Amino acid sequence: MKLLTDLLTAIFETAFLNCGYDKTLGKVVVSGRPDLCQFQCNGAFTGAKLYRKSPLSIADDVSALIKPDGMISKIEVMAPGFINITINDGFLLHYAEQIFHDKYKGIPQAEAPETIVLDYGNPNVAKPLHVGHLRSAIIGEALKRIIISTGRKAIGDVPLGDWGLPMGLVLAEMEEKYADRIPPITADLLNELYPLASKRSRADEAFLEKARTITAELQKGSIKYMDTWRKMVSVSVRDIRKTFDRLHVSFDYWYGESDSSKYVPQLLQILSEKNLLVPSEGAQVVDVSCESDKAPVPPAIVIKSNGSEGYVTTDIATILQRQQDFKPDRIWYVVDFRQNLHFTQVFRTAQKAELVPASTELTHLCFGTVNGKDGKPFKTRDGGIMQLSELLDTVVNCSYEKLRNTDDIDMNFKKETAEKIGIAAIKFGDLINHYSKDCVFDIDKFMASEGKTGVYLLYTVARINSILKRIDSFDLTAPHSYGIYSQSERELLLKLALSGNAFINAYNEKSPNIICENAYQIAVAFSKFYHENHIMSESDGQKKASWLALCIYTKDMLQKHLDTLAIDTVELM
Repeated sequence: MKLLTDLLTAIFETAFLNCGYDKTLGKVVVSGRPDLCQFQCNGAFTGAKLYRKSPLSIADDVSALIKPDGMISKIEVMAPGFINITINDGFLLHYAEQIFHDKYKGIPQAEAPETIVLDYGNPNVAKPLHVGHLRSAIIGEALKRIIISTGRKAIGDVPLGDWGLPMGLVLAEMEEKYADRIPPITADLLNELYPLASKRSRADEAFLEKARTITAELQKGSIKYMDTWRKMVSVSVRDIRKTFDRLHVSFDYWYGESDSSKYVPQLLQILSEKNLLVPSEGAQVVDVSCESDKAPVPPAIVIKSNGSEGYVTTDIATILQRQQDFKPDRIWYVVDFRQNLHFTQVFRTAQKAELVPASTELTHLCFGTVNGKDGKPFKTRDGGIMQLSELLDTVVNCSYEKLRNTDDIDMNFKKETAEKIGIAAIKFGDLINHYSKDCVFDIDKFMASEGKTGVYLLYTVARINSILKRIDSFDLTAPHSYGIYSQSERELLLKLALSGNAFINAYNEKSPNIICENAYQIAVAFSKFYHENHIMSESDGQKKASWLALCIYTKDMLQKHLDTLAIDTVELM
């Protein structure tokens, strides 16, 4: 299906062309003044500069060629040159019904095949998921689903941190604490050992050096450490999956740094052949500075002086791996803003070495931190970093307390419902804002039943479910409308009809918050429609059928939005 704006644009492009003007001036956009019209064409203002005519004159010329028809009901030229457009109710209704039956829900599909790799989640095997992993996971998952909704291929990769210094720290702590009598590897054991090792490394230089040595030996395939390392990875991944599953975050590949490490020899060969790899104080580096740099960009350390791989090395090798495996058109990295310099080094090295075609887009989508209401990084009560599972439990427990005395929900489903509501609250509370902003964790705000919250969206769907459950003689699988009977109905239909624009804009701008905002606007429009039209008591059969159909259209579209955000709906609230 084509977007409403594209259908209108085609009409106005033809009119501009027939008037002797550039057809690109005929672009139609959604009106910023819904009180005046539904759509606008503002090309007359640009045309005025090109053709040295008044915008009003150009707008008059164009509008004179467009007569109201099956699609357009009204065209009005407004000073100083706006062309205001209103479409026919019948066309709007037909278009909304088409969206309902369209398997893509009115979202235009990519005309050419395109593959996008998303790098998100970024857990470290040596330590538990903490609150800092939340944003990467849910932003990346939403972006992946947005990409898929537009007909493009999305590949989600978790990039496990399983090959660097944190592994060496845990192995060193294990070795010193247990010697050769290492206990069974469990998630609890790893969660205990890493904080101890990390703290010790900051005060004990000899211990830190030992951890570095173990890391280098591990990366060389040391038999002494490989068996324990494999057990650590297996146990940790199982634990990580459980938490990501709660967030409905999934990955196509669970590659780790150890997988990309296999490509390091090939990478070193390429860098050497292109004379990019140079010695520096015992290390091997690549100069990635540019004349245009406003601040110095240090060289990328590919091989450290002790022979271990540099921090950038596995990420550069991963680009080589992804190019060979997937030949992606784009690679998007959903990683926090503190890694800006890191990815500058990685991307420049990959581009200088020609690891990917020049046309391949390498983008760092850097997000802010999760902060408390005081604006400071979110911590536990004792000042530590909160584990992600603990954060989820806190919100879900809050949700359950609100449902405890709800009679409409069976006790057996209260915990399941509380889990869905709590997860929705967290995810929507984060995603409603642009990812580049810090996320302020405010449980009271997230759990509010009014305003821009996940709870409000779930409540809207539950309200529609409640209406539909009370209907006996209506085909819920094939709803049919007979007309538009109120302004609030018209406004809601238009919101539904323009949802495709929201999805395309969300893709183009790499911004899940656009999906959140559109879902909220649909919910608000439905609330207005619901309160102004008494659906259940309506005696006119055709009018009632139209309103019920609109309820189904709305539920269907809200579920599309929420599914794209990886948020489950609930039957009752």
